[in-house]
Amino acid sequence: MTVMNEVGRMKSSGPRCNPLEGRVQWAPLKSIWYTSHATLGLIGLTMGYSWSAIAVGGVLTAVTLCCGHTVGLHRLLIHRSFRAPLWLERFLVWLGTLVGMGGPFSMIYLHDIRDWSQRHARCHRFYIHQQSIVKDWCYNLHCRLRLDHPPVLEIEPAVREDRFYRFLQRTWMAQQLVVAVPLFLIGGWSWVLAGVSGRVALSLTGHWLIGYFAHNRGKRDWHLEGHSVQGYNLPRLGVLTMGECWHNNHHAYPESARLGHGRQADPGWWFIRALAALGLATDIRSPENLPERPERVGLLGS
Repeated sequence: MTVMNEVGRMKSSGPRCNPLEGRVQWAPLKSIWYTSHATLGLIGLTMGYSWSAIAVGGVLTAVTLCCGHTVGLHRLLIHRSFRAPLWLERFLVWLGTLVGMGGPFSMIYLHDIRDWSQRHARCHRFYIHQQSIVKDWCYNLHCRLRLDHPPVLEIEPAVREDRFYRFLQRTWMAQQLVVAVPLFLIGGWSWVLAGVSGRVALSLTGHWLIGYFAHNRGKRDWHLEGHSVQGYNLPRLGVLTMGECWHNNHHAYPESARLGHGRQADPGWWFIRALAALGLATDIRSPENLPERPERVGLLGS
């Protein structure tokens, strides 16, 4: 099985290492976590959220997804597409943890094993989103894939040995209490249900749904030869998705801090530019200063 582009943290475990052979299993903790927050969020919805609860939930969703998940976890910790002071990096990663997908080490693994698999000519259907939407929802929000011959994840020592990240990895679920307690004291249960459970359920569902469509339909300016799945851009969803909708761009330039090209709306990139203006983001990588990839082919009009 030919690997067109390795993922640095994923190391081969031997000659039989591959992303194709494996079995999908129900993940009890993952499933119960998602179902519990979705249920509590719906209970709050049936009770009728106050406008203040809706506003609090909306603001927290935008901040944790954009500043936390999209910038802190995805573009900074995982791809190292720019540099930031350690205190700021830790704060952004903490915000990303509040999205409710997992701790920092779990997020690195989930992202890198998917990228590693997709960069092979063939990989398990779990990682390519090319099945019915109901089955894909079940796979991504309630199950996990256990590969028969998986690679070995080697997280860089500076991250792996960081005491704060180790703490977040152990306590990522409990971190919701940091938000829930002040919300309860200020706005009661309505604020908690909207600002914690409703937010977590909406974030996890939205993250999966955008990933599903961004691997199945949309527009492409780039083709990655030898990859088992291609990313697609979803025009007009830039602001709503914090820039993550430009997935074809991201497949083509994974180490870029800018996902939206040209005039494509990318709030995550706007936030990074604001940090740069304050001297808090440096060594910013973009398509203009990234090396060529031999498997990247521009399509007509790109």
